[in-house]
Amino acid sequence: MIFLIAKRAGMAAITLFGVAVVVFILLRVAPGDPIAMMIGPGATAEDIARLRASYGLDQPLFNQFWIWLGSLVQGDFGTSISRRMDVGQLLLERLPATIELALMALLVAVLLGGLIAIVGTLVRRHWFSGALDGVNGLLLAIPEFVWALALVLVLGVAFPMLPLSGRINPSFSTDFRTGFYLLESVLTLRFDLAGDLLRHMAMPVLALALPLAGIIARVLREALSEAMVQDYVTLARVKGMSELRLVWSEALRNAIGPTLALTGVQFTFLIGGTVIVEKIFSYPGLGNMAIDAVINRDFPLIQGLVLMFGVIFILINLVVDFAVVAVNPRLRHG
Repeated sequence: MIFLIAKRAGMAAITLFGVAVVVFILLRVAPGDPIAMMIGPGATAEDIARLRASYGLDQPLFNQFWIWLGSLVQGDFGTSISRRMDVGQLLLERLPATIELALMALLVAVLLGGLIAIVGTLVRRHWFSGALDGVNGLLLAIPEFVWALALVLVLGVAFPMLPLSGRINPSFSTDFRTGFYLLESVLTLRFDLAGDLLRHMAMPVLALALPLAGIIARVLREALSEAMVQDYVTLARVKGMSELRLVWSEALRNAIGPTLALTGVQFTFLIGGTVIVEKIFSYPGLGNMAIDAVINRDFPLIQGLVLMFGVIFILINLVVDFAVVAVNPRLRHG
């Protein structure tokens, strides 16, 4: 196990270095000058040169990269060009909002997808199975941003039931000790605040969760269908076990392995989907800030955001790998 952890850590370091090289090169070869976008119309050539020097953009590209990489090793992500703030501080301020949003979306997707798969397996010889297939196909066919726009039109405009934007009602006191507002409000028993946070999260969570729920439902249902024809399930059925108990107690534990592996992979895509969804709902997370950084050509902030997303993806894959090994004894002893 120690060897596996060390191997994964080494691969993670190599991956992050590759990500750093790629994003650095792509930003430098892309058209546009961030200094020209932030400088005033009356600035002189000397003002522009001085500002470029302050951000190290007057150095050769090779020198810029190693200076930036050396600062990263020391925990310094640089200063945002557009926001004039430390990039590391900006990332830490926005990260909790995105994590809470993504985890809530994952929870909804697992519950909804699991429900569709289990019900579909139970009614696999009934006409209702076809209706579930149609619902699942709809979930798979529509991407996150389309769901987001549809939810805005239906639940935000036509039937205004939920807040359209933001993370919390401004009337609430936000004297939180951490950026994990929902977790902290529940732990401090401020359920009125937790309710408001959930209302603001409802539409972005649904927009992110519905496509993933469709994927989970399809994979889990196929795995359950394969498990239901195995000998151990047939033997349990002969002994008089009900179909619900067969699915829940016998088939599900063997079908959860491949579903867990795919869900972990798809969760990284869900994290990527937060970029557009957060922007649509003006949700103050990393994704919303990423679009603003790209629009403003904010090199340090974009580089920090890409590395942060890279770290998140790597950690998710590590957790999934260990979880799959934990639920599958053959892999654990292989």
